[in-house]
Amino acid sequence: MTALSKLPAKTIVGAIADAAERWRDAYFPARVEAAQRIAERTGYSVPVVEYGLDRLFLSITSDAITATIAGELGELEILDGFRSRAGRTDAYAAPIGGVCVISSRTTIGVALPAAIFALCAKCDVLVKDREDYLISAFFQTLHEERAEFREGARAELWRSSDEAAPALESFDAVVAFGKTETLATVRRALQPEARFVGFGPRASAGYIAREALSGAGAAHDIARAAARDIVLYDTEGCLSLHVLFVEGGGNVSAAEFSDLLQKAIEAGAVEFPRGAEQRIAEVAHARALAGFRKSAASSALDDPPPFLPRITGAVTVRDPAEALEYLQRHGLALEGFAIAGDRPDLIELGVNAGAVRLSRFGELQDPPLHGNHGGRPRIGDFVKWIDKTF
Repeated sequence: MTALSKLPAKTIVGAIADAAERWRDAYFPARVEAAQRIAERTGYSVPVVEYGLDRLFLSITSDAITATIAGELGELEILDGFRSRAGRTDAYAAPIGGVCVISSRTTIGVALPAAIFALCAKCDVLVKDREDYLISAFFQTLHEERAEFREGARAELWRSSDEAAPALESFDAVVAFGKTETLATVRRALQPEARFVGFGPRASAGYIAREALSGAGAAHDIARAAARDIVLYDTEGCLSLHVLFVEGGGNVSAAEFSDLLQKAIEAGAVEFPRGAEQRIAEVAHARALAGFRKSAASSALDDPPPFLPRITGAVTVRDPAEALEYLQRHGLALEGFAIAGDRPDLIELGVNAGAVRLSRFGELQDPPLHGNHGGRPRIGDFVKWIDKTF
């Protein structure tokens, strides 16, 4: 029996939403302290960190959590947890048991959605926190909402080599964010029957149709939106814009658009300035090495994305098929795909490229809570279905 097993699901959802509402206040003392620690750990500027925290906690509402659960499992039941989407009365979703979530070193709060949905499934959750102790601080707020969370929601900082590190083989499910080799190591440590949810490296791309570049005004608006997707988190996250396709034949050429994009990136540094002095130097050095203006003006189809801070090359293509061939040739696993243009073949491109999420430019870094990160369900990985046959 888990620590939350006797709590109605609606009570769990309500407590999580109430805690998140406190964290939406930029002056909430726990958030102020966490934001400073995150800035120190990541090197991001405080405005970037604040944007990340806003996006994270604004999405965690009672309605959003409930709708996500209903979309995957069925409506909330006050006493029995969940019923299946088909309305069956002979099957019940039970908590899978103990869940460990291993945080990413980069993306702000990426472990939190997985943790809160595991809690909604009434699992016992342990999160491997980072040096900024964001998850620990949020869990402390959750403990203040309901005493049951003190045992059900825990976060600790450890290294895999520590003698006191928790034994991964003791968990019924493990969620891990990291490099491919890190995920393989974690998977080998689990029991064969344990559920493993791994989120490896991914990138995001965008495609601008020729008709979207109808004039300087339209091109400028797209450039500003794309720059936000590039500047935020110094292009480190899986939802950062890493490669941008510009369809030839528009009223604004790819070279002209690239100039607009470069200026928009530079202007974006006013709203979202670079962080620590060391990071500023790293970004400047990377831009110099990349020959930014040259690479941004017309990246060759044979060149892979630069994957450098605040740098995205604009690749000129004839049509979506050429963009798809580029993505497949370079083996890019896509999380997001931004589109400028209203054509069915653009949506088909994003789907065929394997993107998990399609969006407009400027919205890549603002995913909804119900979005299936990495193509995985939000809560489905944390339940097991039990059939009642009597």
